[in-house]
Amino acid sequence: MSRNTTDATDRRTLLKLTGGAGLVALSGCLSTTDDDGDGSDGGDSDDGSDGNGGGDGEDSTEAYEIGMVDSQTGSLSAFGERNQRGVNLALNRVNDVGIDGRELDIVVEDSESENQGGIAAAQKLVNQNGVPFLIGAVGSGVSLAIYESVVEGSDVVQLSQNSTGLNLTEFPGLLRMSPSGRSQSLALSNIIADDGYDEVAITYVNNDYGQSLTDAFVDAYDGEVVYNTPHDQDQQSYSGVISEMNSSGADAWLFITYQAEFATMVNEVFSSGYEAQFYGADSVSGDNVLENTPEGSIDGMKIVVPSAPIEEENYQSFAEAFESEYDRRPTSWAAYAYDCVINAALAIQAADEFTSAALQETVRRVSGPEGETVTSFEAASEILADGGDPDDVDYQGVSGPVDFDENGDPVGFLQVLEVQDHEYEGIDFVEG
Repeated sequence: MSRNTTDATDRRTLLKLTGGAGLVALSGCLSTTDDDGDGSDGGDSDDGSDGNGGGDGEDSTEAYEIGMVDSQTGSLSAFGERNQRGVNLALNRVNDVGIDGRELDIVVEDSESENQGGIAAAQKLVNQNGVPFLIGAVGSGVSLAIYESVVEGSDVVQLSQNSTGLNLTEFPGLLRMSPSGRSQSLALSNIIADDGYDEVAITYVNNDYGQSLTDAFVDAYDGEVVYNTPHDQDQQSYSGVISEMNSSGADAWLFITYQAEFATMVNEVFSSGYEAQFYGADSVSGDNVLENTPEGSIDGMKIVVPSAPIEEENYQSFAEAFESEYDRRPTSWAAYAYDCVINAALAIQAADEFTSAALQETVRRVSGPEGETVTSFEAASEILADGGDPDDVDYQGVSGPVDFDENGDPVGFLQVLEVQDHEYEGIDFVEG
């Protein structure tokens, strides 16, 4: 986003609502592989190139290679598809400029939207491909499993594109581009209360993401939570959960789950003739839900999703390029993936050498608030090419400021969506 330091500071107030509307989506075409591979737990490794990331005397023209664990299959694959569009657009921007005469390549492995699949994918990338920088993953549980099983104890940089679970804050070595779900939970509690509901029934997916967002909601909500029960993924029916929510007597129902599970629940609510005001966290929204539920069955539902600050010039330029390339609007998930790639490229250019230890020294600094505000890879790259150090650059991403705090969390931007005529419409913009 194009913003100055004052603007960035003003945007850090949670729940300052404005009338912003719109959301953003994306997908791409880079070299990927579906082979999960094997390997032992992670350790410090590089790609075999000991040359300078910043171009100080490096003669090699071989591309810099980093890794990405994405959800190409499984229950979170819709997010993975959006990620790849954003990644491809960012790669084009980086490679149009180059990193001191070299290109950036990303090897993508499939997590299958599961913890074990993510671990196997990360082990292959770190131990076989030797990547010093790992983008990944979709799903907070997957990201945390990768960190604890592969990355922790090494110098490999891990930057998650799509993880909002609150517990990731407890692992400062695990960076993430998307904000913590704590602001989502607070926003949902305020919205439900403002809508006049003093009782709510909650069902959440039985993992770190679902549990942590639910706990934060319960802490923030001033009303009574009359039903609060987890459910497992990939079940053919959730009729028991839906029946119990209906029997709770609550008129407001909150769903913290994934698209496939939520679509199944909606169909069972519809066929049973139950009526309630629906609310949802970010991962219940998507085309898969609209396509697999009856017309009008979720009209009036309100959902809080991570969002880019869509009024900013930087974001608007990104969205225009995205729509031109893919003939669709980007989602915030694509914007987060885009910024992961740009951040990685800048960290490589700013580092003394292309090793995980060197990238650990630059990854936070190239987007820190101390430097000159820039809104593109090209502008940031010019500062570094002219002799600037990492602290001279403050990359402001298309998803918002990329100012990692001491816990590895960024500033968050949220949007409130309402389902109208079986379509998602932005009704409010939340900053935090």
